[in-house]
Amino acid sequence: MFDEKKLWQERFSQYTRELSKYLRYIFNGHIVIVLFFLLGTAAYYYQQWIKQLNSDFPAAIIMAIILSLLMTYSPIFTFLLEADRVFLLPLESRLKRYFSRSLMVSYVLHLYLLLMGLGIFMPLYARVNNGNYRAFFYFFLAILIAKAFNLSIRWRIHHFVEARVQIMDSLVRYVLNGVFLYLLFSNAHIIFLLIIFAIYLMLYVYFQRATVAKGLKWEQLISLEERRMMSFYRLANLFTDVPQLRDRVKRRKWLDPVLYLLRYQQNQTYSHLFTRTFIRSGDYLGLLIRLTVICFIFLFFISNEYGQVFFTILFLYLTGFQIMPLWNHYQNKLWIQLYPVSETQKQSSFLKLLTNVLNLQTILLSLAPFIQGGWKTGVAILAIGFLFNFAFVYGYAKNRIIKI
Repeated sequence: MFDEKKLWQERFSQYTRELSKYLRYIFNGHIVIVLFFLLGTAAYYYQQWIKQLNSDFPAAIIMAIILSLLMTYSPIFTFLLEADRVFLLPLESRLKRYFSRSLMVSYVLHLYLLLMGLGIFMPLYARVNNGNYRAFFYFFLAILIAKAFNLSIRWRIHHFVEARVQIMDSLVRYVLNGVFLYLLFSNAHIIFLLIIFAIYLMLYVYFQRATVAKGLKWEQLISLEERRMMSFYRLANLFTDVPQLRDRVKRRKWLDPVLYLLRYQQNQTYSHLFTRTFIRSGDYLGLLIRLTVICFIFLFFISNEYGQVFFTILFLYLTGFQIMPLWNHYQNKLWIQLYPVSETQKQSSFLKLLTNVLNLQTILLSLAPFIQGGWKTGVAILAIGFLFNFAFVYGYAKNRIIKI
């Protein structure tokens, strides 16, 4: 006899075991120490920046814009597997409690993220509101209710297969969440908040009635669940081998001119392979862009020259360390061993690519102080960055890949 409660418990236990297995490797890595140090430094500069603010600073607008992203972001962890579209689809009518439990777990996890986000912004709010921290629990209670509406509406949206419906849902809820949070942080009268809650309720009732005759979109739910797990596996793959990780390839035609710079010669075999993999794989290029953008923002808002140089070196290290798994990207492909190219040439091609990537990131990051008018800091970042890149690639990275 089918027991949906037992099924959910098994799926949830399997999910938590899978996460804990790889989290042990992630939190044992020395990169975590660097990240904690980074967070501590960011917190210090955040506090220093807050001390300089006046009471007329638009804290409510900034908090609303950023926190409404967390409010709108409402993925639902269903723990579904590929085979469920065959074996569980006939039992959809008996899975209401299964999905109710999934909604509750998702809700708790999202509240934790919102609690962290609100905690980060409360010093900013208190600074422009005469040190008032007493509103924290009132804010969190209101956000708790609003998030429940967001998650419930998002679940109803999963009954639609049209992409435009999902996009419009996210846009509408983001605007509505932004207005709600702005009113909340502006200490608006409670009647305005109740009006927003009424709009949330009307949206939910509308989509609930619109989906009465619609079934769940199993392929969509399974695809979303697989993508979330692949994102986690890509993170874990930075610290240990993950057999479940599937490669994603994107064309990225706009980067083809980079490939034109490579010659078609035998000694360029691995240069072509590593460069194409870096550009077209779903991991490495996105990682470079994200870290570069984050560091650029840090450098733009930090006025201390030594702090700018320090953050540049820190992010260059994070980038280089996380791109190094590219060396093992094809370790399970036997046809690579048929290349009539020596291991030395392979190593040289990889180190050259790593150097070029880090040097490009250094040039991009040096633009931040140049834009601010600090040309000396920009030159220092270029010089120290290039030196660090050479030492990292031909010191640390070279010895690391030799041992593999």
